[in-house]
Amino acid sequence: MTKKQKKTLFRIIISAALFFGGLLLPLKEIFSLCLFIAAYLIIGYDILIKSVKGIISLQPFDENFLMAVATLGAFALGEYHEGVAVMLLYQIGELFQSYAIGKSRKSISSLMDIRTDFARIEQEGDYKLVSPEEVAVGQIITVFAGEKIPLDGVIISGSADIDSSALTGESAPQPMSENDNVFGGSVNLNGVIKIKTTAAFGDSAVSKILSLVESAASKKSKSENFISRFSRIYTPVVCFCALFIGGVLPLLFALFTKSAPNFAPFVYRALTFLVISCPCAFVISIPLSFFAGIGGAGKAGILIKGANHLEALSKVKHIVFDKTGTVTKGVFKVVGVHHSPLDEAELLNLAALAESGSNHPIATCIKEAAEAHLDTSRVSEIKELGGLGISCIIDGENVLVGNTKLMNEKGISFCECRHFGTTVHVAKSGEYLGHILIRDTVKKEAQKAVLSLKKLGVKTTAMLTGDSETAAKDIADALGFDKACYSLLPHNKVAAVEEMLTEIPKNEKLAFVGDGINDAPVLTRADVGIAMGALGSDAAIEAADIVLMDDNLLKLSKAIRISKKCMGIVMQNTWFAIIIKFLFLILSALGYSNMWFAVFADVGVMILAVLNAIRALRVSSREN
Repeated sequence: MTKKQKKTLFRIIISAALFFGGLLLPLKEIFSLCLFIAAYLIIGYDILIKSVKGIISLQPFDENFLMAVATLGAFALGEYHEGVAVMLLYQIGELFQSYAIGKSRKSISSLMDIRTDFARIEQEGDYKLVSPEEVAVGQIITVFAGEKIPLDGVIISGSADIDSSALTGESAPQPMSENDNVFGGSVNLNGVIKIKTTAAFGDSAVSKILSLVESAASKKSKSENFISRFSRIYTPVVCFCALFIGGVLPLLFALFTKSAPNFAPFVYRALTFLVISCPCAFVISIPLSFFAGIGGAGKAGILIKGANHLEALSKVKHIVFDKTGTVTKGVFKVVGVHHSPLDEAELLNLAALAESGSNHPIATCIKEAAEAHLDTSRVSEIKELGGLGISCIIDGENVLVGNTKLMNEKGISFCECRHFGTTVHVAKSGEYLGHILIRDTVKKEAQKAVLSLKKLGVKTTAMLTGDSETAAKDIADALGFDKACYSLLPHNKVAAVEEMLTEIPKNEKLAFVGDGINDAPVLTRADVGIAMGALGSDAAIEAADIVLMDDNLLKLSKAIRISKKCMGIVMQNTWFAIIIKFLFLILSALGYSNMWFAVFADVGVMILAVLNAIRALRVSSREN
């Protein structure tokens, strides 16, 4: 409990004691009145001050103004105990609301614990603690057991188990040793490691995550914007309605009955009307629901950049996946060489020489499969042909290594591969030399993930890939995708997503899921861009709306469940508050409600709505 909350609780206790003293003790009326006035001022002075400030700033129509007018009006009518009781219960509701918001904020603030306040550098045989911002790229830092890693880097000495749960949501520690990449915000569970930093603090994964979390609350959803607009119209309207009930209705009633106007009962109705009309349940519980949902998702390693994206995710009915690195592990392996007049090792060596200047996963696996030492002095004029392959000169002859499109473009006759996998064709001086068959490993949870999305109401699942039709359809059929788009160049993926967007109803959303490294254009174009396994990927954190911090495809269905749960709570709170409010507003206007009913309609509804909202903080085992 914060200092401010403790102060409010103390005021509530003192005011309640004075209130019950004036209500229950056998005192003269004047003494009871003094106790009620003291209780009212102790518990309500801040509300009165805020309402006066609102009037001075020409923005009077808020809950403080409504509570001040209603309770002071009750005093004016001689209903002292009701005036105090309403203010007392209102402050109890405000305290409860403050505690709930604090609990929700704490769930997001816990993410801020991934930042450490120091980095340890070695100077003249001793260690010096400095701010992480002061550490330059390439500098060596030392991290002891039990400490957080302050910056991204590569281990150059030592080994340890690293806990990255604050970043990924996965609790299982990973053993790390020399040449392994580590990220700031992870915890060194054991051992002493020396790390060569690879990014300044401002460019590190932890810094980007902190920035993302801090800005998430500022991006409002359509529901929040509606409530804000609704409140700005609603509050003045109910104030004028109350004025009509208290000032005009008694005159109309007197005119109709041909009697003297009796204002007192109608003014009491108007004051009750004002207490009921307070829009606290709307104004507080809706943003709190989104805030709690973002916090609950953050605990699970799902970073959502704003309430608007959380709301959009709940409406996703069509999901498009990139293949490599998303549906598959992106770990390629050569499984065969076909239709080649050359020895297998000779063809692999030729292809590896052509790919010697590339870091693409396919190039890497070909180089690993070529057992012979690569004499790169034999290679020159290497040209990477986007979405096609490689062109180069080896031993003075032109060599092409790439896909079917490259062979067609260069007019080279080739043999189609009938086996499942990625085909890399090789040609030299216009002569076809065969192809290399490569397979990427499908993630073990991929099929289960697609099935779980279907159960959540996703209508269409599609996969985009640059692979051949055979390879794409084999994977799509095995995993249960509804559609596979194949032989796509990078810019074709954007066009494919744009085409799908034109085919879906306006009230449904399309999400694109990619590994975040080279999918930035498509992530941006989709209604919801989701980057998977994006820890350390600048492109993902910048372009995606939602970032899943590890490679587990099941996190996607978890994220959708969280969004649906959050939006369900928002709708429950909205309709519950509207129905109860308007029911009691009608009753009070007709004279069938008193201040006690008004307190339930205001404070009671707010407390119930807030209790419902903080359920979004909890990520159940079903959502895991």
